[in-house]
Amino acid sequence: MAYEIPVTQARAELADLINRVVYGGERVVVTRHGKPLVALVSAADLERLAELDATEEQVISSVSGVREVASAPRERHRFGIAAEHRGTGTS
Repeated sequence: MAYEIPVTQARAELADLINRVVYGGERVVVTRHGKPLVALVSAADLERLAELDATEEQVISSVSGVREVASAPRERHRFGIAAEHRGTGTS
């Protein structure tokens, strides 16, 4: 969970906040009027986010390259009719 701090207080405590992020492993969210503005994260966290973005782009390009394949005629018939009534005639 991130530590939240108002922007006015963050200005006064920037050096301390940087130390908390770098050495304490914390994440700090700077707020204005209670709404998040920015986050202070370690360089390692930022690198992991960049790697996730790159992975996401690769997945999207892979998925967009997949084309729809039509089902076999037998499959269409099998799933197209839910039930078929056959008479109960005797042979």
